[in-house]
Amino acid sequence: MQKYADINGDSGVYGFEIQTSAITVWFKGTQRPYTYSYQSAGQSNVEEMKRLALSGNGLNAFINRNVKFDYVR
Repeated sequence: MQKYADINGDSGVYGFEIQTSAITVWFKGTQRPYTYSYQSAGQSNVEEMKRLALSGNGLNAFINRNVKFDYVR
């Protein structure tokens, strides 16, 4: 797991791990990681989440607006 930079200091995301066709996200205050895959959340959404994760800004907001419950179950 890579720690999320959280440039603005206001994110609910703690860390992430990028895979080829998915991203796993750890949220602050939760024990369970959430994996968003191409199949569950869509390729374009996952690729944007990867970009935001690496930039350290906007990932939590993007998840809440676009893919909140589209994680792999």
